[in-house]
Amino acid sequence: VWTPQHLDHNTVSALNWIKETGDQQSSSPTTKTTRKQYCDYEHQTLSKREQAEEESLFAAIQWPNPPVGKIPFIRSTDPAHSNFVIVNSHVRFKVGDQLEVRVHMKDFQGKPKQYGGDYIQARIHSPLLKAGAMGRVVDDQNGFYKVFFTLLWPGEVRVSVSLVHPSEGIQVLQRLREERPDRVYFKSLFRSGSTSETTVCNVCLPGNLPVCNFTDLYTGEPWFCYKPRKLSCASRINHAKGGYQKGLLTPSESLFFQTDVNIKVPVLPSGPDSVTVEPLGLTESANLDRSQGPAVFPLGYYYQDEWRPRTHWIRHFNKTADISECLQGKVVHFFGDSTIRQWFEYLTTFVPDVVEFHLGSPKNVGPFMSVDLKHNVLLKFRCHGPPIRFTTVFSSELRYIANELNGIVGGRNTVIAITIWSHFSTFPVEVYIRRLRNIRRSIILLLDRSPKTLVVIRTANVQELGPEVSLFNSDWYSFQLDTIMRKMFSGIAVFFVDAWEMSLAHYLPHNLHPQDIIIKNQIDAFLSFVCPSDT
Repeated sequence: VWTPQHLDHNTVSALNWIKETGDQQSSSPTTKTTRKQYCDYEHQTLSKREQAEEESLFAAIQWPNPPVGKIPFIRSTDPAHSNFVIVNSHVRFKVGDQLEVRVHMKDFQGKPKQYGGDYIQARIHSPLLKAGAMGRVVDDQNGFYKVFFTLLWPGEVRVSVSLVHPSEGIQVLQRLREERPDRVYFKSLFRSGSTSETTVCNVCLPGNLPVCNFTDLYTGEPWFCYKPRKLSCASRINHAKGGYQKGLLTPSESLFFQTDVNIKVPVLPSGPDSVTVEPLGLTESANLDRSQGPAVFPLGYYYQDEWRPRTHWIRHFNKTADISECLQGKVVHFFGDSTIRQWFEYLTTFVPDVVEFHLGSPKNVGPFMSVDLKHNVLLKFRCHGPPIRFTTVFSSELRYIANELNGIVGGRNTVIAITIWSHFSTFPVEVYIRRLRNIRRSIILLLDRSPKTLVVIRTANVQELGPEVSLFNSDWYSFQLDTIMRKMFSGIAVFFVDAWEMSLAHYLPHNLHPQDIIIKNQIDAFLSFVCPSDT
């Protein structure tokens, strides 16, 4: 385990400086919010179109705050005192009907909340049918919430509602994102001959110590390390996760992040928690499954543990021969974090003819490559550039997705799958928007020169949360980044695999790295874009 004792004096003093000051904050000239300055480079020069887009993205993720002033824990949202009611639960519903649920939030004294901003997740499910779908939450901003579901299968359908974080906790998460982007820190090893030094690195470094500027020349993506005392910046060997800052919360703030009290705790029903749904005729149900337009919700659902999208056909690749046939003659590039590495690992493990070609890369880090010589298939995985919280990535392998895309010729036999979200949750969203803007520009250039290239975006997913994980990787952070990702990649010729709905609608416990049955459904959705059904 790496600890600050392994660092030189300069770096330790810088770390202490980070802990003692809360004076860092990203700033962009386009946002109307008054923000403390975090880094000079964050004053990005944006075109009018980029400014307008950034403002619309900030509007899309705007979240209602509690009233000004400190709210004591006892007046914060208590899921145990709160409840939900199914509207018209006695009605006999038909498949395709809308179901409305009213959630009423109360505090720890049982008093009704007068304001909104709680983060709620909701789903309908039928355990015996292994069926599930997520709900759409509307915040009335007065302590009441409406949740809307589309009833997509017949039988007894149950409703589940969870409080992920109270509004008072969300306010803390917002503060941390803006004021403590250093709360995950990184390190690099510099070595020349027998001399080696380790220093701290990040998107931006506070203090007046000399730094090595590793800003990417092509994308302008910023990255800095404190300069070693004896070695040159050119002697950097690797990049790695340094650690997580402790003591981020005041004692009163930490009360808003308690397991089994107010992190992902069920809200119980006041009355029945299920409805009975009547089946439709064949022609009606066929129409229901093929909904069109941007307002379709949810985008899909599980039935018998198989994902059924509502906007396009899906093929279920249950036989390895079907996967081999689909991928025959193709080069598939997987770019991103460990959640898309799961796709590479699934295909390498599940398809007998696909064999990993060992490149001597560090475990879980890559780059990785698998080949199927019989069907002429090449699979490649490469992690995205920093910030990335992997154990150790060689400096020569630190690549930005945008630059990698610029080096791909493309064509009908080239498939690209991208995801990038989890490692950006601790930074101001301007950092994430900049990264997606660079990736999007490269995708547009690639599709311009090779229009038959297939590009698939995997969305974020929900995960298990505890008091510590919430401060770094909360579903609320992921939900915000996911919203930005969908908006920024909509309107260009890419396809989405909705990992968010697929993780939230399933009965398995939430996991940053979903279990195989969920990955299998994601792969089915992915391959259905690569090899669409003839129908």
